[in-house]
Amino acid sequence: MDRESLLRGLSVETESRMLLVVLDGLGGLPGEGGETELEVAHTPNMDRLARRSALGLTYPVSYGITPGSGPAHLALFGYDPLRYEIGRGVLENLGLDVELQKGDVAIRGNFCTVEERKGQLVVMDRRAGRIPTEKNRELCVRLQEAIGEIQDVEVLFTPGMEHRFALRLRGEGLCGCIADTDPQHEGVEPYPPVATCQEGERTVQVVEELLTRVREVLSKEERANFVLLRGFSEVPHIPSMEELFKLKAGAIATYPMYRGLARLVGMEVLSIGGMELEQEVETLERHWDKYTFFYFHVKKTDSYGEDGNFPAKVGVIEEFDEMLPRILALKPDVLVITGDHSTPALLKGHSWHPNPFLLSSPYVRRMPHQAFSERACAEGCLGRFPAMEALPLMMAHALKLRKFGA
Repeated sequence: MDRESLLRGLSVETESRMLLVVLDGLGGLPGEGGETELEVAHTPNMDRLARRSALGLTYPVSYGITPGSGPAHLALFGYDPLRYEIGRGVLENLGLDVELQKGDVAIRGNFCTVEERKGQLVVMDRRAGRIPTEKNRELCVRLQEAIGEIQDVEVLFTPGMEHRFALRLRGEGLCGCIADTDPQHEGVEPYPPVATCQEGERTVQVVEELLTRVREVLSKEERANFVLLRGFSEVPHIPSMEELFKLKAGAIATYPMYRGLARLVGMEVLSIGGMELEQEVETLERHWDKYTFFYFHVKKTDSYGEDGNFPAKVGVIEEFDEMLPRILALKPDVLVITGDHSTPALLKGHSWHPNPFLLSSPYVRRMPHQAFSERACAEGCLGRFPAMEALPLMMAHALKLRKFGA
């Protein structure tokens, strides 16, 4: 019997409620003062909670492996990230409510700034200065009007937030096995689209023409004058959380990719009505009686980590801590606070470091932890464990798993 079959067979439906809070990119590295962002942050509410909770550290994929947001979240949702590999393009499109069907190629795009030097385009800013979302919408409308079809392939541009957008290709003979055109660095040329399998050659031709026409449409823009594409992918089959774990799940997330992840595993993505943390908490309060599992996502911890903005990341952690009493007032049977991966401001990107993990339940073995921090979690009773075991741990503490064997 494999792990998935085991959990499917042991899961039971109950009225107990579980809440998974993901402070994206929570884990950090010591700054100039010798402490991480979480350790510097003034978090009296999380620290108080830690003293009556179980702590540990999680690895999203494996030791030394730096995860993307997709596999890191799938692991927290209880899925083996090595078994279910999901492309960023699929997640971005689903998160923006784009309908996908078998045979579609889904892509995530960034508006970017390029300069022409000696006949070559050079990437000056991969995010086009994080253009306003309103400008993004305007550019996507222009591109859609100018490039609705290429070589009998339907092209759909969907604006995301700031510099991000989703792209869907629909037509005969397409394949998602195309390498990213985003070089992940400034000062270099965008990569040309390259097929990673023989079936991708037609798609390469379509994308090459697409990029040429995009450059023509955007050439007079000061900042967003080109695009970088990544996460070429097709829709996989993945069982829902209700199917596997008998959970009625609701998702509270503001950014498209995370909404897409939630939708992919069968969660109902809730309408928030804004981008602020307080609005997310209000949404949780409003829907609390309707679901047995909630996924609550906070993005800015990761964004500021990627920007290398140590103080701003500290500020987001402190803002969440101020909201925590309202969450605790809902009396979740099980509450987990963790990160999907670490994003230290020192590295300005995702890292391989394990994530702080707090589990609150009436059934934990408490230890006198002084604070919620990487160091306290390293000494916690849960030890270090794969992130995909977080959900079974939550279910066990919510009494949602039967005994295995006689």
